[in-house]
Amino acid sequence: MPSFDDVPQLLQTVIDTPAPRELAEFYRSLLGLHYRDGDAPDSDETEQPEWLVLTAEDGTRRLAFQLVPDLPRPQWPTGSPPQMLHLDLTVDATATLEQQRARAIRLGATVLTDRSDDVDEPLIVFADPSGHPFCIFVAPHTPSQ
Repeated sequence: MPSFDDVPQLLQTVIDTPAPRELAEFYRSLLGLHYRDGDAPDSDETEQPEWLVLTAEDGTRRLAFQLVPDLPRPQWPTGSPPQMLHLDLTVDATATLEQQRARAIRLGATVLTDRSDDVDEPLIVFADPSGHPFCIFVAPHTPSQ
């Protein structure tokens, strides 16, 4: 097994979108992230920025958003263009899943699939404002393994 120093390190996950500011705002609010210094919205902003980065509170990069003006909305679960990747987000209980459903919808997400009543793995698949699927599911333990 290679050591930590022998392999590339993940800096961030980049999401292509025709609307970087709107998508960054969606994920900033949903996940409680912060803008990298210099990336916060400007009151004079009239054009879409080409690149934005969101960080954790400690400054660790989490998500970036890249302007792709003519990007078609991904289709899920079937269709063209298909999703290329998605984010898996977890909560610790079904009641929290329901709270997060309401938050995600209020922030601009749409529900694609609702399996919140599944006894083995309650989950909801959403589309973010640019159409990228993401899942929120119940996992009682922190996914640090």
